[in-house]
Amino acid sequence: MDGLEITFLGTGTSHGIPVIGCSCAVCHSPDPRDKRLRTAIHVRAPEFSFCVDTPPDFRQQCLREGIIGLDAVVYTHSHSDHILGFDDLRRFCEIEDKTIPVYGSPSTLKDLARVFQYAFEDGPKFRNYVRPEARTVEGAFHLGETKIVPVALPHGRTTTSGLIFWRGGKKRFAYMTDCQAVPPEAIEAARGVDVLVIDALRHAVHSTHLSVGQALGVVEQIQPGRTYFIHMCHDLGHEATEVSLPENVRLSYDGLRITV
Repeated sequence: MDGLEITFLGTGTSHGIPVIGCSCAVCHSPDPRDKRLRTAIHVRAPEFSFCVDTPPDFRQQCLREGIIGLDAVVYTHSHSDHILGFDDLRRFCEIEDKTIPVYGSPSTLKDLARVFQYAFEDGPKFRNYVRPEARTVEGAFHLGETKIVPVALPHGRTTTSGLIFWRGGKKRFAYMTDCQAVPPEAIEAARGVDVLVIDALRHAVHSTHLSVGQALGVVEQIQPGRTYFIHMCHDLGHEATEVSLPENVRLSYDGLRITV
């Protein structure tokens, strides 16, 4: 493998699916693809592996996928459903007795240091404690031989970091979770990418997330080779939704693994 292997650790919105106390058909669906933990991905290259975000379900996701080593974490933003598994990084620090680099925008890293003050404050660090090494993202950076280009995406009162992954001089993968629009600069940065992963919360318009129709509009502009929707709520049943989508647009699901 000289490209990237991407595993979808979770594909659901902040509630997760099934939603507590909900009696809808999707929350009670027997289709395992309708069971969605909170959104995150794992990216593996021959020389480097990392996760994008650490949701509250992170421990469960790592156990399910057999992830036993991790070289870094990239954070898209600091909302709770994307960061609250942060403390589970301590096991990866302990296994190899190392610090773990965590990448994010200045505002995201500031929030992480506030929420997880005990991990970032000065003082002695024990082997079985989480030991983050904060690395500010303000432009393109490399993880191993993978170049990552961040793009700003509006998400309510915050800004999410979309991520464009280059490998071998090719634009392989674009990851755009949690956004209400994709600005022209981000469209251009991702145009013609092999695989696009993009927020598509539900059919109805939402104030901070793309709807299915809006996401399809972005797909038309970017013209990726194929697309996977992510961060879906319980309005979208997997089988019924896929029937209505173009052939090159699919719903992601927990445990889905692709190579680019």
